[in-house]
Amino acid sequence: MSDLSEELTRPGSDGDQVETCVVSGAGMHFPWLRKHLDSVAAGGKKKKDFAQTTGACLSLAQEALLQQQWPRAAEFMYSYLQTLEDSDSSQRQAAPEIIWKLGSEILFYHPKSNVETFSAFADQMKNIGVLNYLKISLQHALYLIHHGMLEDANRTLSQAETWRYGEKSSSQEILINLVQAYKGLLEYYSWSKKKMELSQLDKDDYAYNTEARNILSHSWKTSVHFSALIKTPGVWDPFVKSYVEMLEFYGDQDGARKVLTNYAYDEKFPSNPNAHIYLYNFLKRAKAPRSELLSVLKILYQIVPSHKLMLEFHLLLRKSEKEEHRKLGLEVLFSLLDFAGCTKSVTAWRCLASYLRQTLMANHLGWVQEEWESRRNWWPTFHFSYFWAKSDWKEDKDLAYEKAFVAGTLLGKGCKYFRYILKQDHQDLRKKIKQMKKSVRRYSIVKPAVD
Repeated sequence: MSDLSEELTRPGSDGDQVETCVVSGAGMHFPWLRKHLDSVAAGGKKKKDFAQTTGACLSLAQEALLQQQWPRAAEFMYSYLQTLEDSDSSQRQAAPEIIWKLGSEILFYHPKSNVETFSAFADQMKNIGVLNYLKISLQHALYLIHHGMLEDANRTLSQAETWRYGEKSSSQEILINLVQAYKGLLEYYSWSKKKMELSQLDKDDYAYNTEARNILSHSWKTSVHFSALIKTPGVWDPFVKSYVEMLEFYGDQDGARKVLTNYAYDEKFPSNPNAHIYLYNFLKRAKAPRSELLSVLKILYQIVPSHKLMLEFHLLLRKSEKEEHRKLGLEVLFSLLDFAGCTKSVTAWRCLASYLRQTLMANHLGWVQEEWESRRNWWPTFHFSYFWAKSDWKEDKDLAYEKAFVAGTLLGKGCKYFRYILKQDHQDLRKKIKQMKKSVRRYSIVKPAVD
């Protein structure tokens, strides 16, 4: 920590010494501190007592951190450390977590900090306030992983895994499970590498059998580390994904399905779109019946109607023999295009254009009118303005063509978007645009069935 210590304990410059400074016992100079402390007053009296001083230092450290003034934040944090000696037990007990959160943030970005500095700080903080030991150990391990120091991270997690402190350990069971799960992720990473190496070996080779046994050993250890956490209500995406991949690799389809079903449908778990995405992808790989796929995607639609899987949901609904499914298929497309992030999707507009034709040909005008009723006041500006017609034609002519048909169908031949695209002369699209004009004349809901 020498570099950082030198930064924090540097003597004030000649310019700094013009101001009155507060000097710590360690020789640290705070040229701004006296000015700030003197300016804090209540009832006309100066706040000079211990708690008010440390409180001011904490506020100034937070302010410097928000402004990304890392050296300045470090100086104020150094002064705030004296809170650990506060006579007020509540302040003293709260201080370690505050010091760790702010201190670790500062050291992560401080120009003179490094892995050794951060690790030394983490090791010191683990032993101040035992209830923070697991949190700090976990965050320390993540920091080491970020820097590619996987063995050191695994060692840190192994030490934390065995941590116990009397009756306090039971209240931190979830944290212990989380520590074990992150250790499992590191083992999963090692397992993935070995699996890749295995795929490059000849199955008849002796080395293949040896490597296969090593992989099996890794998978058993990893599953033990994952299993406790994923049974606890929470959002555990990376752990669930890794665990399921291993179960599938060893042919345990039932086990993988059980894990994913529980993760998606257990009411104790928070609503999580990814849980349904993972389950859908698994069922798709397992060639599950269409009814099961529809069931999963219907819930995902209710949570995230703009998800890219909604196009697959639409196609499944479109192929259904049930009229209610085919009607929902139209709703799904309209809902998808309600979102700005989907407006440039050629596939979405092509699907809507095609399905509008199919729906109107099947004499389901009411379905289209029902969806259009709630959108007629804002979709014309949102999708079909003159500006968007010019922009879309310039950027993606296929997109403009599909949108023009939808615009003409919903708004009639007078729609600015439709009229602009109709006037464009493009050799490759000339024939298609003529066909589009005829289709709009035929299918437009503004003047249906008028030639």
